[in-house]
Amino acid sequence: MTSEHVVGHNGMWAPQGEDPRVAGKPVGELATIREYLAHYRLTLELKCGGLSPEQLAARSVPPSTMSLLGLVRHMARVEHIWFEQCLKGQRDAAPPYWSEGRKDVDFDGAAGDAAVAADAFATWKGRIAAADRWLDEAPDLGATVLTRHGEETTVRDVLIHMVEEYARHCGHADLLRECIDGRTGQ
Repeated sequence: MTSEHVVGHNGMWAPQGEDPRVAGKPVGELATIREYLAHYRLTLELKCGGLSPEQLAARSVPPSTMSLLGLVRHMARVEHIWFEQCLKGQRDAAPPYWSEGRKDVDFDGAAGDAAVAADAFATWKGRIAAADRWLDEAPDLGATVLTRHGEETTVRDVLIHMVEEYARHCGHADLLRECIDGRTGQ
Protein backbone atom coordinates (compact mmCIF):
# COMPACT_ATOMS: atom_id res chain seq x y z
CA MET A 1 0.00 0.00 0.00
CA THR A 2 1.31 3.48 -0.86
CA SER A 3 0.80 6.54 1.23
CA GLU A 4 -0.62 9.54 -0.61
CA HIS A 5 0.28 13.12 0.31
CA VAL A 6 -2.99 14.94 0.98
CA VAL A 7 -3.13 18.68 1.58
CA GLY A 8 -5.96 21.06 2.28
CA HIS A 9 -9.30 19.60 3.25
CA ASN A 10 -8.93 15.98 2.22
CA GLY A 11 -7.30 17.19 -0.96
CA MET A 12 -9.88 19.92 -1.57
CA TRP A 13 -9.50 23.71 -1.35
CA ALA A 14 -12.31 24.13 1.14
CA PRO A 15 -14.18 21.81 3.48
CA GLN A 16 -17.05 19.87 1.93
CA GLY A 17 -19.97 22.25 1.45
CA GLU A 18 -17.89 25.42 1.89
CA ASP A 19 -16.56 25.94 -1.62
CA PRO A 20 -17.11 29.66 -2.34
CA ARG A 21 -17.73 28.85 -6.00
CA VAL A 22 -21.13 27.31 -5.36
CA ALA A 23 -23.16 27.39 -8.54
CA GLY A 24 -26.49 29.14 -8.51
CA LYS A 25 -29.28 28.82 -10.99
CA PRO A 26 -28.70 31.74 -13.34
CA VAL A 27 -31.56 32.79 -15.56
CA GLY A 28 -30.64 33.89 -19.05
CA GLU A 29 -27.57 33.86 -21.22
CA LEU A 30 -25.77 36.85 -19.72
CA ALA A 31 -26.32 35.62 -16.16
CA THR A 32 -24.98 32.19 -17.11
CA ILE A 33 -21.88 33.63 -18.78
CA ARG A 34 -21.26 35.88 -15.77
CA GLU A 35 -21.54 32.96 -13.37
CA TYR A 36 -18.99 30.93 -15.32
CA LEU A 37 -16.67 33.92 -15.54
CA ALA A 38 -16.98 34.58 -11.78
CA HIS A 39 -16.37 30.88 -11.07
CA TYR A 40 -13.12 30.80 -13.03
CA ARG A 41 -11.90 34.13 -11.65
CA LEU A 42 -12.42 32.80 -8.13
CA THR A 43 -10.78 29.49 -9.04
CA LEU A 44 -7.61 31.32 -10.11
CA GLU A 45 -7.64 33.29 -6.87
CA LEU A 46 -8.08 30.09 -4.83
CA LYS A 47 -5.19 28.42 -6.65
CA CYS A 48 -2.96 31.33 -5.56
CA GLY A 49 -4.19 31.41 -1.96
CA GLY A 50 -1.84 30.91 0.97
CA LEU A 51 1.38 31.17 -1.03
CA SER A 52 4.33 33.49 -0.48
CA PRO A 53 5.39 35.90 -3.24
CA GLU A 54 8.31 33.59 -3.98
CA GLN A 55 5.99 30.62 -4.39
CA LEU A 56 3.60 32.63 -6.55
CA ALA A 57 6.50 33.57 -8.83
CA ALA A 58 7.90 30.02 -9.01
CA ARG A 59 8.32 28.84 -12.56
CA SER A 60 7.44 25.25 -11.95
CA VAL A 61 7.74 23.90 -15.49
CA PRO A 62 11.09 25.04 -16.96
CA PRO A 63 11.86 26.41 -19.48
CA SER A 64 8.44 28.05 -19.41
CA THR A 65 8.22 31.47 -17.75
CA MET A 66 4.69 30.69 -16.58
CA SER A 67 3.95 31.11 -12.88
CA LEU A 68 0.83 31.68 -10.82
CA LEU A 69 1.81 35.32 -10.37
CA GLY A 70 2.45 35.59 -14.10
CA LEU A 71 -1.03 34.18 -14.73
CA VAL A 72 -2.58 36.83 -12.47
CA ARG A 73 -0.68 39.56 -14.32
CA HIS A 74 -1.62 37.99 -17.66
CA MET A 75 -5.31 37.87 -16.76
CA ALA A 76 -5.21 41.52 -15.67
CA ARG A 77 -3.90 42.28 -19.14
CA VAL A 78 -6.50 40.02 -20.80
CA GLU A 79 -9.35 41.64 -18.83
CA HIS A 80 -8.11 45.05 -19.97
CA ILE A 81 -7.69 44.10 -23.62
CA TRP A 82 -11.11 42.52 -24.02
CA PHE A 83 -13.21 44.75 -21.78
CA GLU A 84 -11.52 48.16 -22.10
CA GLN A 85 -10.12 48.05 -25.60
CA CYS A 86 -12.69 45.86 -27.32
CA LEU A 87 -16.03 46.03 -25.49
CA LYS A 88 -15.72 49.63 -24.27
CA GLY A 89 -13.97 50.76 -27.45
CA GLN A 90 -11.01 52.38 -25.67
CA ARG A 91 -8.54 50.95 -28.16
CA ASP A 92 -5.71 53.33 -27.27
CA ALA A 93 -5.75 52.48 -23.54
CA ALA A 94 -2.48 50.65 -22.90
CA PRO A 95 -2.93 47.37 -21.03
CA PRO A 96 -1.07 46.63 -17.82
CA TYR A 97 2.00 44.37 -17.98
CA TRP A 98 2.58 45.01 -21.63
CA SER A 99 5.45 46.56 -23.48
CA GLU A 100 6.09 47.01 -27.19
CA GLY A 101 8.62 44.40 -28.27
CA ARG A 102 8.39 42.35 -25.04
CA LYS A 103 5.65 39.81 -25.66
CA ASP A 104 5.80 38.09 -22.26
CA VAL A 105 6.37 41.00 -19.89
CA ASP A 106 3.38 39.84 -17.82
CA PHE A 107 5.20 36.57 -17.10
CA ASP A 108 8.79 37.83 -17.25
CA GLY A 109 8.11 40.57 -14.68
CA ALA A 110 6.47 38.22 -12.16
CA ALA A 111 9.16 38.43 -9.50
CA GLY A 112 8.89 36.90 -6.03
CA ASP A 113 8.55 40.25 -4.30
CA ALA A 114 5.69 41.27 -2.00
CA ALA A 115 5.20 44.62 -3.78
CA VAL A 116 5.09 42.96 -7.21
CA ALA A 117 2.54 40.41 -5.98
CA ALA A 118 0.39 43.07 -4.28
CA ASP A 119 0.42 45.19 -7.43
CA ALA A 120 -0.56 42.22 -9.61
CA PHE A 121 -3.52 41.23 -7.45
CA ALA A 122 -4.69 44.84 -7.05
CA THR A 123 -4.45 45.45 -10.80
CA TRP A 124 -6.25 42.20 -11.63
CA LYS A 125 -9.04 42.88 -9.11
CA GLY A 126 -9.35 46.44 -10.46
CA ARG A 127 -9.74 45.16 -14.02
CA ILE A 128 -12.35 42.63 -12.85
CA ALA A 129 -14.30 45.35 -11.00
CA ALA A 130 -14.26 47.57 -14.10
CA ALA A 131 -15.43 44.67 -16.28
CA ASP A 132 -18.21 43.78 -13.85
CA ARG A 133 -19.44 47.37 -13.78
CA TRP A 134 -19.69 47.26 -17.57
CA LEU A 135 -21.52 43.93 -17.43
CA ASP A 136 -23.93 45.38 -14.86
CA GLU A 137 -25.26 47.57 -17.68
CA ALA A 138 -26.66 44.40 -19.34
CA PRO A 139 -25.04 44.76 -22.75
CA ASP A 140 -26.66 43.43 -25.91
CA LEU A 141 -24.84 40.13 -26.47
CA GLY A 142 -25.45 40.30 -30.20
CA ALA A 143 -23.98 43.78 -30.59
CA THR A 144 -20.97 44.02 -32.90
CA VAL A 145 -17.66 45.33 -31.56
CA LEU A 146 -14.14 45.60 -32.94
CA THR A 147 -11.19 43.70 -31.54
CA ARG A 148 -8.00 45.60 -30.91
CA HIS A 149 -6.89 44.39 -34.34
CA GLY A 150 -9.97 45.87 -36.00
CA GLU A 151 -11.83 42.61 -36.62
CA GLU A 152 -15.61 42.46 -36.08
CA THR A 153 -17.00 40.16 -33.41
CA THR A 154 -19.93 40.13 -31.03
CA VAL A 155 -20.13 40.92 -27.33
CA ARG A 156 -21.23 37.29 -26.83
CA ASP A 157 -18.12 35.95 -28.56
CA VAL A 158 -15.84 38.14 -26.44
CA LEU A 159 -17.50 37.00 -23.22
CA ILE A 160 -17.32 33.33 -24.20
CA HIS A 161 -13.67 33.88 -25.10
CA MET A 162 -13.08 35.28 -21.61
CA VAL A 163 -14.59 32.14 -20.05
CA GLU A 164 -12.38 30.05 -22.34
CA GLU A 165 -9.29 32.08 -21.44
CA TYR A 166 -9.86 31.64 -17.72
CA ALA A 167 -10.70 27.94 -18.03
CA ARG A 168 -7.49 27.27 -19.95
CA HIS A 169 -5.35 29.20 -17.51
CA CYS A 170 -7.03 27.64 -14.47
CA GLY A 171 -5.81 24.32 -15.88
CA HIS A 172 -2.30 25.75 -15.96
CA ALA A 173 -2.80 27.02 -12.39
CA ASP A 174 -3.79 23.51 -11.26
CA LEU A 175 -0.50 22.10 -12.50
CA LEU A 176 1.59 25.00 -11.21
CA ARG A 177 0.06 24.78 -7.74
CA GLU A 178 0.57 21.03 -7.59
CA CYS A 179 4.27 21.54 -8.42
CA ILE A 180 4.60 24.09 -5.62
CA ASP A 181 3.03 22.25 -2.69
CA GLY A 182 1.17 19.22 -4.01
CA ARG A 183 -2.25 20.77 -3.58
CA THR A 184 -4.91 19.59 -5.98
CA GLY A 185 -8.67 19.30 -5.97
CA GLN A 186 -11.88 21.26 -6.41
